[in-house]
Amino acid sequence: MMNSSRDAEDATPLTDQLLQAMAERGGVKTFPANAVLVNEDDDSDSIFILLKGKVKVYGAAADGREVVYTTLGAGEYFGEMTLDGGPRSASVMTMEPTTCVVVSGANVRDFLGTHPDFALHLVRKLIALVRRSTDTVKRLALDDVYTRIAKLLQELAVPDALGRQAIDERLTQQDIADRVGSSREMVSRIFKQLTIGGYVSTEGRRIVLLKKLPARW
Repeated sequence: MMNSSRDAEDATPLTDQLLQAMAERGGVKTFPANAVLVNEDDDSDSIFILLKGKVKVYGAAADGREVVYTTLGAGEYFGEMTLDGGPRSASVMTMEPTTCVVVSGANVRDFLGTHPDFALHLVRKLIALVRRSTDTVKRLALDDVYTRIAKLLQELAVPDALGRQAIDERLTQQDIADRVGSSREMVSRIFKQLTIGGYVSTEGRRIVLLKKLPARW
């Protein structure tokens, strides 16, 4: 059964019944910000179900450069790529204090045997991953850096209390560079021009889109 610790009580409840059922086969663990949960090429096969917090899924080069594939929050999970018996395909690090349920690979496979509908859940998730990966490759091949930055900002922005498009997630220029496959210096130059042009502003930790971004720069 799921650990009934204080962390579990305080965590955001899972809304997906299948994930709730699978979570009962694991144990609740809490991690601080900037903790590495899995490393690329690890042989571990556990699945992590996020109850609270946020993580980034990324790849790193020997020289320390990173590319962020995606970020995940409460109610999402990662680690399913190891069900084929292969190593981890990416590293995962917490972006803030995070609580999750860790379910061993053996328990996941047993769960699949008794809940075949979870296989469809996995298929849909993996299809979405392939779509996102295909789109990322297309952007890197066909879009310039400005276009990739503009698309990222538009995807992350949501209406704020004043009706403006704003990004609540704390994003540094290095974070943006990691996500679009560019250098921090290039991102800095583009943001400087967007700020001068009155397209964006930074309010505390938020990026606010003041008006529609130009199609090209």
